Amino acid sequence: MLDKIKNLGQVAAAKTKYRKKNGEHYLVALDIGTENVKALIGRIVEDGIEIVGAGRAHQELSDMQAGAIADIAAVVGNCDKALAAAEQQAGISARTAVIGIAGELVKGTTTTVRAQRKDPEKALDTDEVERIVNAVQQRAQARAKQELIWELGGKEVDVRLVNSAVVNMNIDGYTVSNPIGFQGKEVQIELYTAYAPLIHIGALERTAKELDLDLLAVAAEPFAVARSVIGNDPNASMSAILMDVGGGTTDIAVINDGGVQGTKMFGIGGRAFTKSVERDLGVEFTQAEEFKLGLSDNHTPRAKVPAVEAALKKTLDVWTSGVELALAEFTKLDHLPHQLLLCGGGSSLDMLMEKLEESKWYASLPFTKRPVVKHIQPKQVVGIIDKSGQVADHTFITAMGLLRVGLDTLMQDSQTAATGTIKERLNRILKV
Repeated sequence: MLDKIKNLGQVAAAKTKYRKKNGEHYLVALDIGTENVKALIGRIVEDGIEIVGAGRAHQELSDMQAGAIADIAAVVGNCDKALAAAEQQAGISARTAVIGIAGELVKGTTTTVRAQRKDPEKALDTDEVERIVNAVQQRAQARAKQELIWELGGKEVDVRLVNSAVVNMNIDGYTVSNPIGFQGKEVQIELYTAYAPLIHIGALERTAKELDLDLLAVAAEPFAVARSVIGNDPNASMSAILMDVGGGTTDIAVINDGGVQGTKMFGIGGRAFTKSVERDLGVEFTQAEEFKLGLSDNHTPRAKVPAVEAALKKTLDVWTSGVELALAEFTKLDHLPHQLLLCGGGSSLDMLMEKLEESKWYASLPFTKRPVVKHIQPKQVVGIIDKSGQVADHTFITAMGLLRVGLDTLMQDSQTAATGTIKERLNRILKV
């Protein structure tokens, strides 16, 4: 199964290359967003990661398109600025990196496979479980490819696995955390997988090469956000809807009983709100951005406020419909988690939070009660502590999640593989 890591561009040899200084180990997380690039440098410690450097660089309008890289040279330059700021603060040039991938063409879903065993009295072993996992991945890849072909109007597209994680396992209807040694007729495995077009992954790999980074992992960003709040507790029972509102896209992940049920993305983010102000008020994009942001701190001219709010409301109604459509696709769940946790710069818009908190947008969805809406705070990210003083709010959560994915990757040591449950062992092979 380690071959899958190579297929993701996550070369196993990179695990031995992460930079040391005074015997310490470091990782880089790059969140290449539509509006900003965020870079974090983390020092690996016994109980997790300490962030020792943080940097941010603005992206121009033409650099990204719907969450994907449109101009590699420009994005490399922006990443270099963010990395330089993080490295200056950390006092070290770390080279091993985890990079996030987002956009409408990243497909993440949970697939279930039921395998009928020829010999129910034979005890299950690791090889048999891995064969079942392979079958799940093949089915999920075929589905992701068909979805992309349909969305691209019949155009053939190559896809690659970016993340995979075991959600649930049971034998003859009995849930198990370690199926090894059990007998039974039917084995059922639920596996979360995320696939992305090869062209997008190739752009990220090229970016890493230009920056002289050893690419340890590419991670679907909503999956990274999910990893940030779940952590390593095998008994985690957290259920929540996670929503990363970026500059170009909104990425949604649904967690149920500690497992990622699926991820959805659609192409409306903070820039769409700014463009609505730009269009309706007839001003330049930068002026429209100032008007939008100025609503929160009363810097928008009072005479302009009604027009700005009216323009934002139009896009907000469309955005809310996108959220409804995305959540309606989680048909395998009897009900949706009522905890709604947001991150990303786009979620800083007060009108957006008020819409989720006060309107009846959720009425047609299977919620048992009104969702509780909150921002994810850095202190909620499991196993990662900020020592830089720069990671103060919800806008850095995705980058912190990428560090979490990197830590998961590096935790694939022989001791863990020998002593962990099969679910943990499979996850540490698959999640990276």
